[in-house]
Amino acid sequence: MRVPMPRPPDCDAALVLADGSVFWGRGLGAVGTAIGELCFNTAVTGYQEILTDPSYAGQIIAFTFPHIGNVGTNPEDLETITPAVRGLVLRAAITDPANYRATASLDSWLRSHRLVGISGVDTRRLTRKIRDLGPPHGIISYDPEGTFDLGSLRERALAWPGLEGTDLALEVTCRQTYEWTETVWARGVGYGRQENPRYHVVAVDYGAKRNILRMLATHGCRVTVVPATASTEDILRHRPDGIFLSNGPGDPAATGAYAVPVLRDLLGAGKPIFGICLGHQLLAIALGGRTFKMSRGHRGANHPVQDLRTRKVEITSQNHGFIVDSESLPPCVAPTHLSLFDQTNEGLRVLDKPIFSVQYHPEASPGPQDSHYLFERFVALMGGDA
Repeated sequence: MRVPMPRPPDCDAALVLADGSVFWGRGLGAVGTAIGELCFNTAVTGYQEILTDPSYAGQIIAFTFPHIGNVGTNPEDLETITPAVRGLVLRAAITDPANYRATASLDSWLRSHRLVGISGVDTRRLTRKIRDLGPPHGIISYDPEGTFDLGSLRERALAWPGLEGTDLALEVTCRQTYEWTETVWARGVGYGRQENPRYHVVAVDYGAKRNILRMLATHGCRVTVVPATASTEDILRHRPDGIFLSNGPGDPAATGAYAVPVLRDLLGAGKPIFGICLGHQLLAIALGGRTFKMSRGHRGANHPVQDLRTRKVEITSQNHGFIVDSESLPPCVAPTHLSLFDQTNEGLRVLDKPIFSVQYHPEASPGPQDSHYLFERFVALMGGDA
């Protein structure tokens, strides 16, 4: 184990990794400790949406872009009310907000949600470490008094069980069924409301982002959201025109213990099904495929993905640490999209049924809007037009 350098006098926070590496910095957000799996996100915008994405449950995010916090925060750019992320790591200190929509600084917003962070870290060095060695377990400790037991912190990081084999969907799913009618945000207008829906969609919430639900509503859907543990009967009693499988955190194989039997029943119900992220992985398992943990994961808003049918390339927003093994898919399932970063699977469709899914985030919150057409495809399937 490397002997850590003494605490610099201007540092009141430390990031300690399970291998003994120590990154000194200055604390931000809430005083305390945060433990989780370190990952990095390469997006240059949308940090509030990223921090409130339920798929980050159990993780500490290191942002590669240095100017995080420069536009402040607001009550609109949220993907969930209570963030599930464990903490964050920044290169530069948070500056005062410089955006007309800001209602609070990022630092005060972090404190209000009791999120622990650290700034002043060499995030380039940390990113290279994650890239080369995989996502480590780590712990952030923020103590204004500057008192740290580095050995104890490392032991806690070592003892943390990690994400593999862990079901985190139960931590972030809704507790009861509810209706969603809010549509996407527009400048000068804010969020709208769907008052004349053409179709009824039941969305299974494994950790759903709000903007996915908004996109469904914007495309003419009345959305009924049900918990991750909803049974086949719970879902079908709503008489949906289509079924949506949301994004979410954790190991899909662990979540699949209760989700996959339900999905196998739904495969025979004759309803169009659309899955995103964890929903894509769970659908693949229900169809007979396998998933595995990636060595690095995909997290950012600049990931090139090719549609294998049209050969077009989409720039996509992504956040996942597990992936579908394309080789494990049965003959009735065809891969539809491919990552141009590492050639991993990014989508599938069932050849004889109105069922498809993608690994990335077409709702673009944050990120490019190249993949909005997928919501149109889902609506077309419900209308019998595709």
